[in-house]
Amino acid sequence: MSTKKSSAQARLGFKTGEHIVYPSHGVGRITSIEEQEVAGFKLELFVISFEKDKMTLRVPVPKIASVGMRKLSEGPVVTKALETLKGRARVKRTMWSRRAQEYEAKINSGDLIAISEVVRDLYRSDAQPEQSYSERQLYEAALDRMARELSAVQNITETESVKLIEQNLQKGPKRGAGKAEEVEDSEIDQDIEAEEAA
Repeated sequence: MSTKKSSAQARLGFKTGEHIVYPSHGVGRITSIEEQEVAGFKLELFVISFEKDKMTLRVPVPKIASVGMRKLSEGPVVTKALETLKGRARVKRTMWSRRAQEYEAKINSGDLIAISEVVRDLYRSDAQPEQSYSERQLYEAALDRMARELSAVQNITETESVKLIEQNLQKGPKRGAGKAEEVEDSEIDQDIEAEEAA
């Protein structure tokens, strides 16, 4: 009896059939809980299916906290993430490679609000200059992660959640082409100064 109780506590409230968020892969569903023997020890594993990626992941129950697996975001977090999209884009004046690493870390954090910040910062309206290939890739990855979680939380399709995200992005302050060019010019100047100093 005590082992059943302790294994249920170790599962941190996760159940079969439940949607979860695994930081580096996004939203998945626990399809089963199985036992395997590894190096002479019996190990309880969550079997998580990521249908969109056609991938199955087995996570040892004792490792779920350390890998950052979590339940879907609650209503207030979703509301805050959607509000974040309406804010002003924060583009740092650092080199793109450093910013790209920061964006990737936010996407892989599994934190819905951090992901919404990436979506907001990399969003380009029709009036703005086009994104570079790597910017577009990061934007689409963040948009996909956010849309998947929104669709699971609000029980809507991914297409509907993408529309909801885009509607919130369009409610944000208008970003003109001039501002984007201004930031890019100052980055080029900084890069030239850094090269001359080296």
